[in-house]
Amino acid sequence: MKIFKFGGASVKDADSVKNVAKVLESQGFEKCLLVVSAMGKTTNALEKVVEYYFKKEDFHSEIEKIKQSHLEITKGLFADNHSIFGEVALFFDDLEAFLRRNKSPNYNFVYDQVVSCGEMISSKILSDFLNDIGFANSWLDARDYVKTDDSYREGVVNWQETEANVAKLNKEQSYVTQGFIGSEDNNFTVTLGREGSDYSAAIFAYCLNADAMTIWKDVPGVMTGDPRKFENVTLLSNISYEEAIEMAYYGASVIHPKTLQPLKQKNIPFYVKSFVEPMKPGTKVGNSDKNQSEESYILKENQVLINISTRDFSFIAEDHISQIFNLLARHKVKVSLMQNSAISLALCLEDKFGKIDVVNEELNLKFNTDLVKNVSLYTVRNANLDELSKFYENKKVLLEQISKQTVQIVTN
Repeated sequence: MKIFKFGGASVKDADSVKNVAKVLESQGFEKCLLVVSAMGKTTNALEKVVEYYFKKEDFHSEIEKIKQSHLEITKGLFADNHSIFGEVALFFDDLEAFLRRNKSPNYNFVYDQVVSCGEMISSKILSDFLNDIGFANSWLDARDYVKTDDSYREGVVNWQETEANVAKLNKEQSYVTQGFIGSEDNNFTVTLGREGSDYSAAIFAYCLNADAMTIWKDVPGVMTGDPRKFENVTLLSNISYEEAIEMAYYGASVIHPKTLQPLKQKNIPFYVKSFVEPMKPGTKVGNSDKNQSEESYILKENQVLINISTRDFSFIAEDHISQIFNLLARHKVKVSLMQNSAISLALCLEDKFGKIDVVNEELNLKFNTDLVKNVSLYTVRNANLDELSKFYENKKVLLEQISKQTVQIVTN
């Protein structure tokens, strides 16, 4: 079987959905499991619904905007009397009903139940459209197959249960399902982290022992840098799993960090290709004697730099570091870069859930801290260390770290 994943940009409107069909026509849809994200910016819009719900503001009008947007796309794909219109409306009725009867004060729990609707609706629209034009498929609810713990917004996959569920699928058929979502023991939805649809595709690829997995994007493949942020970037035609994992770890947005591990374990070839030009080769990630190690540029924005020091000028020791990292783990604040000296520890952090002020307050009970928000982390992989000066041009450097062929600079 092969796994295809289409992101939000590839299904943002009716014409884009029709283009997915053209891609499938050129690539073949036999024995294929297709994973799809929410349409366009739907996830952002649903996040606003959750925000308004907890602020007790008018979230109903936001839901109505999202509903009308989806019905507009649907009108461009189906006849007026098609059953899909009722099904789309029902999804939104269910969403309103959930928010009306919900008693949980847990923001992350509510977030997952609401935001997951985007994938449910987009997958149903795409599945029905493909069936109507001759691409026979069965629609799957990913939550019946991908099982997780109850870490809402960052679900941890129960691989044993997930593998057993996915093994029931008929590999001779084709399917359309959702990215980004699974469910816990009580069958409540759990999301797999922002941009987690790539990870969903890798989960299905692993469990089905897929022949290959392809992610379809609006870029030609994995580039040496984001062309919107860096000049003179080029396409990487072949890279190893290890290089791709390193790039994802440092923040390359074209690949979700968790995606590569299950693929590497079973040596499943992974392609990143353009849905605009589907016949072009794109990037192949896997084992190959053609793999490249080109100088690559990665930018992570909206980071937080914190300098932590002891109050009595004692050394920053293992027990201090353990306390600090336990605190970060508890609040789900991720470390992008760390550097320590005898009496201080500098951390560049990704504060996805807005917890940095709480973390800083707790740290101040035992340590001195200096906090700088909205910094950027530049990473250069396979850097030419003889030409380091070019990386520092027009930058106010707050922290730097150079290891073997990797340069990292925190700036504001």
